[in-house]
Amino acid sequence: MSRSRCVPLLLLVLCGAAEFAEACSCSPEHPQQAYCNADVVIRAKVVGQKEVVTGNDVYGYPIKMIRYDIKQIKMFKGPDGDIDAIFTGPSSALCGVNLESSGQKEYLITGNMDSNGTLRINLCDYIESWESLSLTQKKSLGQRYQMGCDCKVIQCPTIPCSINNPTECLWTDWVLEGTVQGTQAQHYTCIKRSDSSCAWYRGSTPPKREFMDIEDP
Repeated sequence: MSRSRCVPLLLLVLCGAAEFAEACSCSPEHPQQAYCNADVVIRAKVVGQKEVVTGNDVYGYPIKMIRYDIKQIKMFKGPDGDIDAIFTGPSSALCGVNLESSGQKEYLITGNMDSNGTLRINLCDYIESWESLSLTQKKSLGQRYQMGCDCKVIQCPTIPCSINNPTECLWTDWVLEGTVQGTQAQHYTCIKRSDSSCAWYRGSTPPKREFMDIEDP
């Protein structure tokens, strides 16, 4: 899912959606970082959608959102119980995510819960069709990515770039391949090792002891 910048705050207020003012001011995330930062990570199908009013903003304008009814297939991270609906902005200009609602397409969806326990998503969240994910990405959801949540993936936007801490992994897909869906995103996990440093690990099989015990990051 592409990332976006917000439109000016004044326009959002006039549209009755001030709560989205900062939602899309974000940088691309490695899927592991997206997993770690999200409250909820699920595999699901979208089976319906409708526009709803979720309340009024401080100026009295209605807050309109799109409600997607979903069929949860698997939860990798989140609360107990299935989630049956997610909410997003009414258009991409307001950071809304456009999903197919025919029930035919499966998605990996990351998002965050609001104070009412509602799952909300926007263009900054990592949302991809399930079939587009690599085998490593699919197998990493859950325990493998969770192993790296004490690590931090640092994006390299331009060369030169470097890390400042042994708990960081440098993500170079954009500068080397011109895409944020490159080799590191599809096949690598940043994992914390026994010496508390973090390093890239490639593959879908569990890391061997030799990798976990190595001293040099």
